[in-house]
Amino acid sequence: MLGPDDVSGLKTLVDQGVINPEEVIAILGKTEGNGCVNDFSRGFSTFAFRSYLQEITGKTHSQLSKQVAFVMSGGTEGVMSPHAVVFTNRVTDATPQDQKSFVAVSGFTREFLPEEIGTKSMVFEVAEAVTQLMDSAGIDDPKDVHFVQVKCPLLTSEHINNAHTRGKPVVTHDTYKSMAYSRAAAALGVGVATRELNEVDISAHDIGHNWGLYSSVASTSSGIELMNCELILMGNSRLGSGEYWIGHAVMQDSIDLQAILRALKNAGLNFEELPNPRELTRIASVFAKAEMSSTGTVRNRRTTALTDSDINHTRHARAVVSAVIASVVGDPMIYVSGGAEHQGPDGGGPIAVIVSQ
Repeated sequence: MLGPDDVSGLKTLVDQGVINPEEVIAILGKTEGNGCVNDFSRGFSTFAFRSYLQEITGKTHSQLSKQVAFVMSGGTEGVMSPHAVVFTNRVTDATPQDQKSFVAVSGFTREFLPEEIGTKSMVFEVAEAVTQLMDSAGIDDPKDVHFVQVKCPLLTSEHINNAHTRGKPVVTHDTYKSMAYSRAAAALGVGVATRELNEVDISAHDIGHNWGLYSSVASTSSGIELMNCELILMGNSRLGSGEYWIGHAVMQDSIDLQAILRALKNAGLNFEELPNPRELTRIASVFAKAEMSSTGTVRNRRTTALTDSDINHTRHARAVVSAVIASVVGDPMIYVSGGAEHQGPDGGGPIAVIVSQ
């Protein structure tokens, strides 16, 4: 895990020999923009990381784009610290271990046409990509998948006009709403791949509307900087190195502290009421999705997040959920992404924890 000074932090770890740049397969970061359509901090961060890796590896932009998933999520409201988590894939003899342990793999879909964003075409493509990642990770039981991070595209005015010139309809003409549709379709695709959902039961109208359909391990984020989906799948497999373990739980709402504790225990921490400082030092990373309920309430109490004209509800959600999690794990350097359409139940979302064994 790196500090908020993005590339300098990665450079330090490379110089110290902690990270081999040739083994980097994904960089998952939280940037300090607004997380909305005009959040260019995601693209700037991706550019910085990619440029640095190009410089020290000698690889081209095209080569790195096929090897490394640069997944940047905007918005570090509240106490959340801007940071990045770097995933590497060390070359081994690939001999399966006796016990399962943490493994991460990354991959990509093809690029989407504007009219495909937020549709069943995206659901199908993401499902296929996740299925392939499970196979490459040596995971045959979906229960061993604990978090699937997807970075997906959104619709800009240029994209919408491009579709119109070809006589093609788009899911929405609201660029901000297109972020939600894209996240929703990607999340449903994860659910299909992990067998939580059946693709034949998903209609076009369900995408972004039927909150009864969701994945308990999907985490999707939209951005202006790409037209395909970049994926990072995290789970436990006998192909893991044995150093770490990942577990998860599902928050039912934005203040579900008990779910956070269940995730910590599922990841392997041992405690009764709250983890002690020694157990907390075992935590390597925490990832979560945040969402305000479509009812505008939390535990039957009215909130104003959905009706705030100054601050978008996704920003409220990130601030609340990151504070609740940080208060338990004792560290604000956690990954919390807003907009949890079909990622956990309405108003809630998955939370995953990686710990050292």
